[in-house]
Amino acid sequence: MNTRKDTEVGKALKGDLSRRRFVGVTSMLVAGTALKLNASCISDISANEPEPIIDIHQHTDYTGRDNKYLVQHQRAMGVTTTILLPAGRPMVSESTHNGLSNGLEAMVSGNKVACRFAEKHANKFFFGANEVPDHPEAVKTIEKYLKRGAVVIGELKFGVECDSREMQKIYQLAKGYNVPVLMHWQFQRYNYGFERFHTMLEKYPEVNFIGHAQTWWANIDKDNSDQTVMYPGGKLTPGGLTDRLLGDYPNMYGDLSAGSGFNALARDEGHAREFLARHQDKLLFGSDCTDTGNNGVAAVDTACQGVRTIAEIRKLATTEQIERKILYENAKKLFKI
Repeated sequence: MNTRKDTEVGKALKGDLSRRRFVGVTSMLVAGTALKLNASCISDISANEPEPIIDIHQHTDYTGRDNKYLVQHQRAMGVTTTILLPAGRPMVSESTHNGLSNGLEAMVSGNKVACRFAEKHANKFFFGANEVPDHPEAVKTIEKYLKRGAVVIGELKFGVECDSREMQKIYQLAKGYNVPVLMHWQFQRYNYGFERFHTMLEKYPEVNFIGHAQTWWANIDKDNSDQTVMYPGGKLTPGGLTDRLLGDYPNMYGDLSAGSGFNALARDEGHAREFLARHQDKLLFGSDCTDTGNNGVAAVDTACQGVRTIAEIRKLATTEQIERKILYENAKKLFKI
């Protein structure tokens, strides 16, 4: 979770949000009160009949969070539909950095847990399918869960070349099942060869890809020259590699989740307004939020990654239509939910 932009968040949670409903949570946030997830507040939220929001990026057992708090947490954020992204199997290999990256490097549980959770909470939660790409049964495992109803492959977060034979087998599987692929881009850590990824977009034009994480969002800036800086700050220049991929390829989308997505919006809000307008049909809200509150009891307050990102999108979207696309309509169409 990225808390580096508290000043911008404070602004986002003030007057700009009053122009639209924030699912009954906003008044508490503006007052600086954490929303504790008890039965009464959940009832209040439901009574407000919020505008739908799809969160395309959540996890079960995220950094040890008890899954019994996940439903309440998502509802308190104002999210009406959530997609759970599982980890691949625990494995000691070069692609998992000798096991250090197991559980998506965040204790995230695998396909079985995400699938069962989504089936238990039908129509509110959907699930993805994942596996370590160079495991001999990777395609077989992913296909098993696609057949059970997975709506996406990913989050692919492994130390492999983005155009490797193993990854291309997964892209081919996505084509066959007509599901998108969500990829975590992190320089010299996950999905190597970002500068070459356009070749995969061209080779698999029927496959929709979703970009996420530090390297993806750092490269909206044309002047981004140091790939080792994960959260660059300050003004930026349009036309970076990410900006071009979104503009040039119909099958490329962007996931606004996590501190990296928030940072891309908050670091230069003038640019962000134009960026959201320019790519309004390609951007998707995700929280990637680990928030649990105190003593394991989930809470939503100004520190919650999802709340902060929703607020920033609502602040920077220049029209109601753009806001609705990013928070709901684009995901509904892409994931067919």
